Amino acid sequence: MHYILPIILLIVSNIFMTLAWYGHLKLQDMHVLHGNTPLYVVILISWGLALMEYCFMVPANRLGFQGNGGPYSLFQLKIIQEVITLIVFTIYTTLSFRGETLHWNHLAAFVCMIMAVFFVFYKA
Repeated sequence: MHYILPIILLIVSNIFMTLAWYGHLKLQDMHVLHGNTPLYVVILISWGLALMEYCFMVPANRLGFQGNGGPYSLFQLKIIQEVITLIVFTIYTTLSFRGETLHWNHLAAFVCMIMAVFFVFYKA
């Protein structure tokens, strides 16, 4: 659990982050929000979701950081977070936005991110 709890918290955090950053676009697509909805309203909605993101991101980093007794260095936490962000974003986008498709270059970029995870955990 020592290794997995920070990752679970990062996953939940990134779900909220993706909704905060891109959810308003889906709400606009669903006609819940409109193109003429004031930007401050959209920002306030996103901030509410971002607050939830921080409620999971901060504990994930505190529990995961080696300086606090966790298993990961700051570089490892950041790379893990970026990979999780891409996975959550890809799942959300492909399920929610029909016009967005995954192409070979996106998959190549994911392979590069996976290689980044390998290298950040590689003991030199």
